[in-house]
Amino acid sequence: MERIDSLPAFTDAGFLPPGDFVLTVEELADSLLVRGPLDPSRYPNWDAPWRGHLVGNLAILVSQLWQVGITEIFVDGSFTEDKDHPNDIDGYFECELMRLASGDLQRELNLLDPFKIWTWDPASRRPFRNYSKKQLPMWHAYRVELYPHVGQLSGIRDRYGNELEFPSAFRQSRRDGQPRGIVKIGGRP
Repeated sequence: MERIDSLPAFTDAGFLPPGDFVLTVEELADSLLVRGPLDPSRYPNWDAPWRGHLVGNLAILVSQLWQVGITEIFVDGSFTEDKDHPNDIDGYFECELMRLASGDLQRELNLLDPFKIWTWDPASRRPFRNYSKKQLPMWHAYRVELYPHVGQLSGIRDRYGNELEFPSAFRQSRRDGQPRGIVKIGGRP
C-alpha cells in the first residue's frame, strides 16, 4: 500500500518548505514528522517512537490550551526538521496581552495541568543533565515548550541582528535564516 503524507517532503536543507501547514494532532502523529520520510533508507536512525511520544505530550498541552479558548497554536523547531531524534517540540500560541499579563491565563492552565507547568518566568528554569541551557517546567514534564505570543519580540534575531516576533522567528532557520515551514495545529478535541 502506498503511503500518502499530509506534508510535503523536506527540502534539501532538511526543513519543511516555507508555508503554514495545518494539521490536527492526529494528522501530525501520522505525518512524516513522526513516521519518517517516505525513503527510510535515507534516515536509518529515524526515531519514530520518540517523535510519537513528543506528539502525545503536545496533545496534552494543546488540549489544555483549547480548554481555555486558545486556538492559534504553532509548532516548529528541530521537530519539524529532518533531525532523527529532536530533543523537544518548540512552538507558540497567540493570546491576549491582558489575559497573559494579569496571570489569568497561567492560572487557568495550571488548574488543568497536574504538574502546574504553565510558566514562562526565567526564574523557573532548571538545569537538565548534560544540557547547557536551563529549561522551563513544561519542558521537564513534557519535552515541549510553547510560548505565548501577544506581539512581543522573541529574543531570536535574524541574520542582520534584528530581533523577531515569534511568527517570523519560527518561520526561518536559526542556523542561516533560510525560510522554512511551520505546523499550525488545527481541529479541536
